[in-house]
Amino acid sequence: MAVALEGIKILDMTNWYAGPFCTLLLRDLGAEIIKVERTVKDGGEGPRKNTPATKAEESGAFIQLNRGKKSVTLNTTSPQGRDIARKLAQKVDILIENFTPGVMDKLGLGSKELCKLNPGLIYASNSGFGHTGPRQYDVVFDPVAQAMGGIMSVTGYADGTPTKVGAPIADLTTGIFTAVAILAALQYRNKTGQGQVIDMSLQDCVFLPTAMWCGPSYFLEGRVPQRFGNGDEWLTPANLYPAKDGYVYIAAPLLGQTQNVFKTMGRADLLTSPLCAEGNIRIKHKQEIDELIGEWTKTKTVAELLEMLKKADVPCSAVPDFAQVCNDPQIKNREMVIEVEQLLSGKVKAAGSPFKFSKTPGNIKFPAPFLGENNVEIYSDMLGYSEAEMSKLANDNVI
Repeated sequence: MAVALEGIKILDMTNWYAGPFCTLLLRDLGAEIIKVERTVKDGGEGPRKNTPATKAEESGAFIQLNRGKKSVTLNTTSPQGRDIARKLAQKVDILIENFTPGVMDKLGLGSKELCKLNPGLIYASNSGFGHTGPRQYDVVFDPVAQAMGGIMSVTGYADGTPTKVGAPIADLTTGIFTAVAILAALQYRNKTGQGQVIDMSLQDCVFLPTAMWCGPSYFLEGRVPQRFGNGDEWLTPANLYPAKDGYVYIAAPLLGQTQNVFKTMGRADLLTSPLCAEGNIRIKHKQEIDELIGEWTKTKTVAELLEMLKKADVPCSAVPDFAQVCNDPQIKNREMVIEVEQLLSGKVKAAGSPFKFSKTPGNIKFPAPFLGENNVEIYSDMLGYSEAEMSKLANDNVI
């Protein structure tokens, strides 16, 4: 099956979420991912031990993030291990790492050294605050980046506390932005033959989407954006409204959509009122609009509301729980829940890929590797180590 990134080799020296998610996306696009992990004697990477796990004690999160990759074990704290890492860096197109700035330099595996050895190498770094600035050496996990990127300050209710997003949005957006940057760097290398260094920050990658939406309030008017719960500062009607048996989200910020909401409510008398004017006028009546719609939705069931609103071309949705989302017929049709055949655990469900291609769809149903599964393939076939040499390296806890 044809793949878009056929022949591209990536040395993945990342763990946890941001880096592995980036390489998962690139794997889904067809790249070969060589995942470097701690040696068996060191117990492998922490993410392999995360719960929940299968009956065979394989981490569900690890399977999700690492399906289709190749695993090699390598002790980069040893001189021999670092030498092997340098050799691998000369055989790949891309290296991705997510250590705190300075760590790879101390190991002799920083961008300056490895890019000298391989001028075509694209060297991508993920870190909490990037490799410049006063906070560059701070250790960061996703919630800290969410706080420092601003998204927590505008998430939650006005009378409540700042709230983090339920999913690790800082890690995941950083993974996406890093993958985009790598694809751009590959295009540049295709034209010039030159690699380059990519420096991605979790804070930057949270700040950008937050600022894209909240920035005008502050940049243009000097107002600090506030929390609006399920509503929105600039759009109305756009909120979660109560029904007899649950909730319905209605997002009808376009004038025609607002008109359709009021018509569906049987309130044609509002069509010539300020509540149904252009958006900049309507937003001044946000609370009144929400109260009117909420009083109406409380008289209907979720099913009734969805039927009526969809018939009127009003964007709306129930609020399914995660199990319901996973069993949604649209999600199933788009193969966003797949099964992978793990060697130890058998069939395990995992998230599918959003990439849908007409000519290079690839195959996303590969399992995640067990620790060191590809040592022989990579160290013998790619680097030329003999069986005896590999046995000694293993005994010395190098691989």
